[in-house]
Amino acid sequence: MSEDATGIGIIAGSGQFPVLVARAARQAGERVFICGLHGNADTGLSAEADAFLMVRLGELSKLISFFKSNNVRRLCMAGAVSKPKALELHPDWRVAKLLFRLSSTGLGDDAVLRALVDELQSEGFCVLRPDSLAPGLGVQPGILSRTRPNSDLQKDIEFGRKIAHAIGALDIGQCVVVRAGIVVAVEALEGTDATLERGGLLGGAGCTAVKVVKPGQDRRMDLPSIGAGTLEIMARHRYACLAFDAEGALFFDREAALALADAHGISVVAL
Repeated sequence: MSEDATGIGIIAGSGQFPVLVARAARQAGERVFICGLHGNADTGLSAEADAFLMVRLGELSKLISFFKSNNVRRLCMAGAVSKPKALELHPDWRVAKLLFRLSSTGLGDDAVLRALVDELQSEGFCVLRPDSLAPGLGVQPGILSRTRPNSDLQKDIEFGRKIAHAIGALDIGQCVVVRAGIVVAVEALEGTDATLERGGLLGGAGCTAVKVVKPGQDRRMDLPSIGAGTLEIMARHRYACLAFDAEGALFFDREAALALADAHGISVVAL
């Protein structure tokens, strides 16, 4: 890529994050180029981009060619990727080589994403933290809800945080559900929303959900995120508390989410 490379490239998954990043970049005077991941990204993202391409999971060479042809040097990853869909990828030669290198050490989320970032950087791209382009989603530590956690919930928060960091260190997931010192559900392939649904069904009213940044996690990708949808699930299953690592977390639709929490007496704690 030449020295006059310009614009921001977004590798887009699902949800509103790619839109927020695209609009923030445009407000900062940047051109925006979006490569959407098929089955995850909304085709409506094309309206937010100077150029748009949809690729299937595993088509890394096509993705790299798209950004290079548009003279893009800076990239970020924004939006969720369905893990079950990720198992259905049809890898091109680049991804096949990447997966082969990882096959002996494991194919956890963080390992795969780190390898992807390394591959992009080897092609001359600079991979940015997406929250640096949409800083309004960050959270300061503290109790964000009107309802404060009692001493029993504080114990569950600390217990859940310890368990979540342990599974995170094994590159399994970011979220756990606990109740009265018992692990009710652990996030793996299904993602956070399904974990909360399962935890609510198994644990009943009074559960605590804890979501953390994995120890040593690369903050340029797969940051823990919560939003109004998170609190809707928790309210439906009568959760008592949501706690999450403030550093690196993304909080979408904060006003609506906290209104839901307050209406249902759910404590929301940024750790």
